[in-house]
Amino acid sequence: MFDKILIANRGEIACRVIRTARRMGIKTVAVYSDADADAVHVRMADEAVAIGPAPSSQSYLLIDRIVEACRTTGAQAVHPGYGFLSENPRFCAALEAAGIAFIGPGVPAIEAMGDKIESKKLAQAAGVSTVPGHLAPILDDEEAVAVSRRIGYPVMIKASAGGGGKGMRVANNDEEAREGYRSARNEARSSFGDDRVFAEKFIDEPRHIEIQVLADSFGNTVYLGERECSIQRRHQKVIEEAPSPFLDAATRKAMGEEACALARAVGYRSAGTVEFIVGADRSFYFLEMNTRLQVEHPVTEAVTGLDLVELMIRIAAGEELPFGQEDVRLKGWAIEARVYAEDPLRGFLPSIGRLTRYRAPEEGPHVRVDTGVEEGGEISMHYDPMIAKLVGIGADRNAAIASIRGALDGFVIRGVSHNIPFLAALMHHPRFVAGRLTTRFIAEEFPDGFHGTMPAGEVAERLAALGAALLHRQALRGTVDGPRSWVLRSGRANRPVTVEEATGGWRVLLDGRLFVVHGDWRPGGMLFDGTVEGERVVAQIDRRPVGLRLTHAGGEVDMVLLTPRAAELSELMPVKAAPDMSRFLLSPMPGLLVSLAVAAGEPVRAGQELAVVEAMKMENILRAERDGVVGTVHAKPGDSLAVDQKILEFAAA
Repeated sequence: MFDKILIANRGEIACRVIRTARRMGIKTVAVYSDADADAVHVRMADEAVAIGPAPSSQSYLLIDRIVEACRTTGAQAVHPGYGFLSENPRFCAALEAAGIAFIGPGVPAIEAMGDKIESKKLAQAAGVSTVPGHLAPILDDEEAVAVSRRIGYPVMIKASAGGGGKGMRVANNDEEAREGYRSARNEARSSFGDDRVFAEKFIDEPRHIEIQVLADSFGNTVYLGERECSIQRRHQKVIEEAPSPFLDAATRKAMGEEACALARAVGYRSAGTVEFIVGADRSFYFLEMNTRLQVEHPVTEAVTGLDLVELMIRIAAGEELPFGQEDVRLKGWAIEARVYAEDPLRGFLPSIGRLTRYRAPEEGPHVRVDTGVEEGGEISMHYDPMIAKLVGIGADRNAAIASIRGALDGFVIRGVSHNIPFLAALMHHPRFVAGRLTTRFIAEEFPDGFHGTMPAGEVAERLAALGAALLHRQALRGTVDGPRSWVLRSGRANRPVTVEEATGGWRVLLDGRLFVVHGDWRPGGMLFDGTVEGERVVAQIDRRPVGLRLTHAGGEVDMVLLTPRAAELSELMPVKAAPDMSRFLLSPMPGLLVSLAVAAGEPVRAGQELAVVEAMKMENILRAERDGVVGTVHAKPGDSLAVDQKILEFAAA
């Protein structure tokens, strides 16, 4: 076994590997860029080595710097995590040449599976079902149209070296094929240094289901069940779960055996994932193989009881798998939600800045949190905006959903925008609860984007009663005995309410209905975890200029407690109108203005491309919402833009 390993990564996955290595008695070495000098993974490791400036191209992607860090620290092996150099065969070869073990598969397997075009050819040769498509690199946008017509719309245009949702576009017609080819190629070049793209048939009502495999150097290959990864946005996974609510035992076995056949065909060793697209009839087709640990590996660990990082380390050290296929048992259910620094109300655009408050849910048998950030830390524009991975665990799917709902309600993040309201909305969505999932789920259920949710029905009533109790406590600080009559104002609605302190909580009479609220909350506290009418309620509490904001189940409600006379006067207050910004094209995120397609005085039509803004290596095309004429141009290509910065304004009609 190794004495010391280096983790060639950052953030939550670096922290995850360090935890397992520490439990195994292995010393760890972290590497860090200038932006990560104070990062959590740097402090967790036994040693840390600086490797360059903030941009990953000048630090985490420099093979020579990583190899030198191994030499100077005496690290005998490298765990690459995911992303960065994890699937780079040149990195693996450089480590091998330096006598350093790579905790992953060998160069031949990485090369074979790292190219989406070649991997499909190998899969076909191994007897694995594949999606119809054009596997040769597409040379220009006109060929993209010709190939797409030949396959038949809709088609998926994909970067050959792609991953993480980058370099992927769905095209439904010739114009989308041209545009999708150009965007996919640009993103592929920027993200992977390889601009080759190909096309394949896009399967209607598809599910994205992947098989986790493990293989050692002794010829043993097993599969550890599947992960359902169909809830995706822009081809990037949002929610993952194990097992899938869709597969039956026969399909699981067939997919697992094909995944193992492919792994054997390329001489695979280590943990790997074979991804399939699954049709409504449970027909399945090979998509790609990821020759690394997956972001969503915790859900597999939860239902198998195995530590995949430990097994990867043991395999790399030359050990044999300690179990066979017949020993693999799936128990319970696990659901993972990816918590990102992004604004779901602004099209999920990345959010950068400092975490002024950060409090993760308490971990235990039913909740797991993998993170690499802490309160006061910075979400940088240079890297993936993931804050944490939250896993809810239960005896069955409904129990896992209940676990993750409560954990999401208690996840406190301030200072940056985040996607927890959207994740909570997904966990409460009837279609998700029913398990009727496809990769089109988000597009179909949120066709106009996510605009927030408002508590309704009994949830809203319990939250109103809770708000009244907390506002009463804040106003009187528990100094007045006996009931007190108020008016609860939420939005423009006024509701009569009487609140009385009671043992362990409050008695709330709201619109004539009695609610019993139990829980311990003091003014200034950010979290309430108690019961309302016997139902557990976890809510976040924020002070507003007047009143409180309660956040629960993905929704936010502002409430104020008024005296009856103040409530009468509040009805007379005018509503302040927001300024009209419709004449401006504003940058929806911090980023780089890559291109500007129009000039002052130029007429534009609705839907026409105006500008391209790049953030975190993703290109975002900004289009005209209606016909008009460009007035003043406020920014030029190459400018770094702040959120809501003016790019151009249209001439007055």
